[in-house]
Amino acid sequence: MKILVVDDEIVSRKKMQKIMEEFGECIAVDSGKAAIMVYDESLKEGAPFNLITLDIVMPGMDGTEVLTIVRKLENSKKINKMLRAKILMVTSHSEKEVVVQCIKEGCDDYIVKPFNRDMVIKKLNQMGFQLDRNQGII
Repeated sequence: MKILVVDDEIVSRKKMQKIMEEFGECIAVDSGKAAIMVYDESLKEGAPFNLITLDIVMPGMDGTEVLTIVRKLENSKKINKMLRAKILMVTSHSEKEVVVQCIKEGCDDYIVKPFNRDMVIKKLNQMGFQLDRNQGII
C-alpha cells in the first residue's frame, strides 16, 4: 500500500507516519501545496497513492482544498472511483459543518485528534482496508 500523510503539525504528522509505515510505503509532507505536488507526481508516474491522511486545518491550503484538488485530478485522469485514493480526514475538532463539507467533497472518513494506532486501524478497516493489529496488511 502506498500512503501519503499530510499534516502541518510535526507531532501529529510523525505519529501518523509511524503508524502508517507498518502498512506500506509512506511519504509525509507538511503542507497542502506539497501534498498536491507529490500526489500529482504519483499520478504521472502511474503509481498513485492508495491512502491519504489529510489534516483539515493547515495554513495556506487547508485539507478541504487539497481534497477537492485531489478529486479533480483523479476525475481529469478518468480514474475509476473504485481505484481512487481513499482519503481519511484528520481534525482536531469535530465541527459538523466541516466534516459534512469534506464528505460532500469526496473524503471516505475522518478521525479526530488525538488519535492512536487502534483508532486508525479501526477507521482503515471501516474504509475497506484489511489490516491486522499485529501483522499489518492481510
